[in-house]
Amino acid sequence: MAKETQKKGGLLGNLAFNIIIPVVILSKFSAVDSLGPVWSIVVALAFPIGYGLWDLKQSGKVNAFSILGIVSVFLTGGISLLELDPQYIAIKEAAIPAIIGLAVLITQRTKYPIVKMIILNKEIIRTDDLYSALSDNNYTDEFEKRLKLASLIVAGSFFVSSVLNYVLAKVILVSPPGTPEFAEELGEMTALSYPVIALPSTVILMLAIWYLFSQIKKLTGEDFESFLVGVEKEA
Repeated sequence: MAKETQKKGGLLGNLAFNIIIPVVILSKFSAVDSLGPVWSIVVALAFPIGYGLWDLKQSGKVNAFSILGIVSVFLTGGISLLELDPQYIAIKEAAIPAIIGLAVLITQRTKYPIVKMIILNKEIIRTDDLYSALSDNNYTDEFEKRLKLASLIVAGSFFVSSVLNYVLAKVILVSPPGTPEFAEELGEMTALSYPVIALPSTVILMLAIWYLFSQIKKLTGEDFESFLVGVEKEA
């Protein structure tokens, strides 16, 4: 129950600090008689940056994805405050998920594939038991092939996100930087990023995970749950 509450709190915190609060500030307080276009951006971006740093401190681990998120927010703020062409924000929005997608593909050729490390996490799955069951059925190589396919699907989800990010930024950010209109458009882009980008990408990612978990049952003859840490195997 405590873990479930913690997960809900983490989800609500992510939504509040990364989307809801920045959107409200950028859309409601960017007028000249309020915070203004510059300070509204500074204050709005302080929330996801602060939350990202706090989350890193709480977890006690250096998470590459969290660092990329913080860098992304810093770049958005820098480009906006320097009043550079919005084209740079569109490029940045496309570059971050593209980098992750490339990292997934590149690490697939190393001893430490990202997808394998995330999905087959030893804190969640008893990987030794899993590979023992695969070996007993002579399906270890076949499972590795299917793991590679899952990695391609995951990489594809990030490339889809990259394209959608670029299109969304190009369509919405049309006003000159440094204006209240630009700050409001930045807020609109942030608000739409979840339903337009995050949801489709998450669906593709979940399909990859579902595919891999279904293959575990097919190749081992055992339910995936039997390999979870903390779940006793039936005799």
